[in-house]
Amino acid sequence: MARYIFITGGVVSSLGKGLASAALGALLQARGYTVRLRKLDPYLNVDPGTMSPYQHGEVYVTDDGAETDLDLGHYERFTGVSATKADNITTGRVYKTILEKERRGDYLGATVQVIPHVTDEIKRFILSDARGEDGREPDFVLVEIGGTVGDIEGLPFFEAIRQLGQELPRGHACFVHLTLLPFIKTAGEMKTKPTQHSVKELRSIGIQPDVLLCRCEQPIPPGDKRKIALFCNVRESAVIQALDAKTIYAVPLDYHRQGLDAEVLSVFGMGDAPAPDLSRWETITETLTHPDGEVTIAVVGKYTVLKDAYKSYIEALVHGGVANNVGVNIDWVESEELEADPQAAVERLENADGVLVPGAFGERGSDGMLRAVKFAREHDVPYFGVCFGMQMAVIEAARNLAGIACASSSEFGPTTEPVVGLMTEWTQGNERVKRQEGDDLGGTMRLGAYEAVLKAGSMIAGIYGSGSIWERHRHRYEVNIGYRERLEDVGLKFAGLSPDGVLPETMEREDHPWFVGVQFHPELKSRPFAPHPLYASFIAAAKHKSRLV
Repeated sequence: MARYIFITGGVVSSLGKGLASAALGALLQARGYTVRLRKLDPYLNVDPGTMSPYQHGEVYVTDDGAETDLDLGHYERFTGVSATKADNITTGRVYKTILEKERRGDYLGATVQVIPHVTDEIKRFILSDARGEDGREPDFVLVEIGGTVGDIEGLPFFEAIRQLGQELPRGHACFVHLTLLPFIKTAGEMKTKPTQHSVKELRSIGIQPDVLLCRCEQPIPPGDKRKIALFCNVRESAVIQALDAKTIYAVPLDYHRQGLDAEVLSVFGMGDAPAPDLSRWETITETLTHPDGEVTIAVVGKYTVLKDAYKSYIEALVHGGVANNVGVNIDWVESEELEADPQAAVERLENADGVLVPGAFGERGSDGMLRAVKFAREHDVPYFGVCFGMQMAVIEAARNLAGIACASSSEFGPTTEPVVGLMTEWTQGNERVKRQEGDDLGGTMRLGAYEAVLKAGSMIAGIYGSGSIWERHRHRYEVNIGYRERLEDVGLKFAGLSPDGVLPETMEREDHPWFVGVQFHPELKSRPFAPHPLYASFIAAAKHKSRLV
């Protein structure tokens, strides 16, 4: 039977529970164990699909089409285990499931209550089938609870894991609590009181943490460590210091040096566990901290004030740098900045070694993105358009090269030249999915992994080394195949199509050093030890440009 590790947080949000969960999972893997990671989100949305990037950050998409929390991206990148719909749940989905059961009469007339019905549904999710692709049950299931202890919306989740702590066989549950140890500069000392209060709150609802993971800016003095252990009722060895790291991929190494994995295993009575093989983490950390030069990539987006909106892009660019042994400096460009003056793009992007236009929704900032596309095309700067970025490249070519002055996207409003239009019908599995203009937004996009057929001899087929690929999608609008001939006449080639030849999946320019657009999101499948080939090739092109004399 799998052992369960519950990761909670206190004091403040954004301490890094997701990263801590992923790093712990990687350490257990390094010792030869199998893992699966899950996330419980307390908000009432059914999923994050309709939430603003400013509210939630990136929406991570799984192969099976789930729109999930960005922490699942950390899980996949650190462990290589592909997440599914079964690995992320929200309060909204819990209540939706319960209310559907109540309407069907499944509760046989009983009064539906938070306890036991809501907590039972949460426990059912936590204990649901966690077997991997090989059909084997994992050795450990790590469950991260979003938010902080004491939040009203999180109480049902904390109660559910408290119950599981009693219901699971003895020695099959471990509670890891992540807290903050602030350093007050004016006083010149570290303060343990926030951590004490957080643990007190956790204990008041019946959960005694086994391990404390303490985020801090400076090493914890031995006296403070003893004090925390005494007042929080944990072993001194279980007070683990979590300092800021130079790179997130050094976190597993840092946590191992502090004894996190050993302490967790001791909770399960597994003190004789095999020693970890951390060689690959040591190698990637060395590569990231001692690169052979640096390239600058201008990311021209709409949500650049919140970097978490582009988390997977950031990491995929880093992975591309690893593949080429260079550091990647990201120059964040708010697309609206490029709209005031035709020369703005030239002045803002002239020092970029590559331009990336990421996914987005809505018309705001699109003119700035079009100017970024034009700059990259005319100045031979490597260009990578992802999802919305591909659509912008197609519209730019239609307007400026094909003479279709009114070319636009129906997403921006009525147009006589819908070069990009609403996707109304597509195949999902063996069924046709249909969408109309007035439909609800939630869950009505092309989501998850779909196949694309690549044209033999094309640049993108050469990058992949394959004629058929499966990539993850998240979009409502498609490039209109009806404009294919006019666009290809001006050099923009559709080298990848859906198997039925109806939906353009990739485009490229043969008259440019590196100009690629894709309708899917390759960054979602990039890993530090397996950089995505498109990002590796893009950074290689940027590296070449940066070293041209």
